Amino acid sequence: MTHREKRPALGLGIYVALTVLAGLYFTFASVQGDYGLLRRIQIDAEGDILAAQLDTLRAEVAAYRNKTRRLSDDYLDLDLLDEQTRDVLGYVRADEIVLR
Repeated sequence: MTHREKRPALGLGIYVALTVLAGLYFTFASVQGDYGLLRRIQIDAEGDILAAQLDTLRAEVAAYRNKTRRLSDDYLDLDLLDEQTRDVLGYVRADEIVLR
């Protein structure tokens, strides 16, 4: 009787190698890819920045609405009207002295 050594089949080695390579590829893609974890973190950070900018713009819009309402025909704030007249048109009262 002859004794034969049993070697793993070549197909099994190729199958294991392809499985490991596919696992490495999908792991890399899930971290570094276009839809990966790092891109998700970047998108979340951009979203936070844009939310902060949106809050700033909403505050500016509220300030402009307040000034618009204060200068409207229904409600006229004379102090604001005087301030805007002096700032935009450069008006001065007769009893004031202008220093440059």
